[in-house]
Amino acid sequence: MAPVGKISTIPDGSDGRRLPACQSRSILLRLNRALLRLPQTDESRVHDPLSAGRRLASRATAWQAGATALVALAFLPLGVPSALAAAVGGGAIVAGGLVAALMALSGGVQPAGMAMGRLLAGVMLKWVVVFAVLTLGLAGFKLPPLPMLGGVLAATLAFVLANLLKR
Repeated sequence: MAPVGKISTIPDGSDGRRLPACQSRSILLRLNRALLRLPQTDESRVHDPLSAGRRLASRATAWQAGATALVALAFLPLGVPSALAAAVGGGAIVAGGLVAALMALSGGVQPAGMAMGRLLAGVMLKWVVVFAVLTLGLAGFKLPPLPMLGGVLAATLAFVLANLLKR
C-alpha cells in the first residue's frame, strides 16, 4: 500500500521520467476509446483482384459472343455455310478466351512467379484452342475462310471494346 500523500508512478520509457499512475490510466482509457471508435472493415468493400478479373473475363466473353452472333447474322444472306463459318471463327476466339481465363484465374492467390506462369500458360493454351478450331472449320468442315476471318476479327475487336468500356 502506498503511503498517504505519495503518488505511485509508472515509468513511461522515454527519458526515465515517471508519469503518475492516474495520468497513465487516463491515457490508456482514451487510447482504448479511440480504438473502439475505429471503423470496422466490411468484407464486401475489400478489393479482390481475382473477382475483378473474373468479372472482366465474363464481360469480355459476353461481348465477344454478341459480336460473333451479329457477324453470323450479317453473313446469313450469303448462305448457311458463310454464317456458320463466321460463327466458328468468332466461337474459336470465345472458346480460347474462356480457356485462358479459366487457366489464369482459377489458381487463387499465388506468388507472382506462379501467377505469371499461369497467365502465360493460359495465353498459349488460348491460341492452341483457336488454331485447332479454325483448322477444324477450314479443313474438317470445308467452311469458307473469309466469313471465318470476319468472325475472328469481330470477336477480337469486341474483346478490345469490352476492356476499354469497363463500365
